[in-house]
Amino acid sequence: MKKQDIKILLVDDEPDILEILKYNLSAQGYQIYTAKNGIEGVEKAKKKIPHLIILDVMMPEMDGIEACEIIRNTKGLENTIITFLTARGEDYSQVAGFDAGADDYITKPIKPKLLVSKIKALLRRLSEEKNLSDDILKVGNIEINREEYKVINKGEEIILPRKEFELLALLASKPDKVFKREVILDKVWGQEVVVGGRTIDVHIRKLREKIGDNHFKTVKGVGYKFVL
Repeated sequence: MKKQDIKILLVDDEPDILEILKYNLSAQGYQIYTAKNGIEGVEKAKKKIPHLIILDVMMPEMDGIEACEIIRNTKGLENTIITFLTARGEDYSQVAGFDAGADDYITKPIKPKLLVSKIKALLRRLSEEKNLSDDILKVGNIEINREEYKVINKGEEIILPRKEFELLALLASKPDKVFKREVILDKVWGQEVVVGGRTIDVHIRKLREKIGDNHFKTVKGVGYKFVL
């Protein structure tokens, strides 16, 4: 995919930050759209269907967490890459962001060159996903379509955020195999993204709620495995 075809939505209530982000990313050739709060961000996301959304957490009218949850449950936006941009670095804020369906977390202030590098790493996933096999993985009553990012459980379609889907696809690819935490982080989040160990626990909890608690087993001190 060419740079000029990639759409990025910037959502932040600080005009200066929006201007800096827009200037640096526009210079890279991306299509840039902006919004000044969560409500406007959700509206523009639905209208533009961006490939990537950079979303501030603390905003008036609707914060980034709520906006992220709405976006993740909007048809056509399930697979949009979402990264939070915030001055807050507390663990609980990061967990809340990933719990809402975010793919990554950027703490501001951030240098323009580092920001561009980070965005390129995130967007690299778009081209990587084009190379995924279109085979449909069937495990028990669960059908996982990697090409369409679709999961069908006992005949019912389930919409999963990007990282939950990737985690499920990884674990289900080899039932009963124990995947170590470091392997899960590397395969699902990649080496470019620094996340806490609790991130995996949050996503596993979500999958248990949606797919069934009996399919996921915790191997204490090691990692997780998928069971039929």
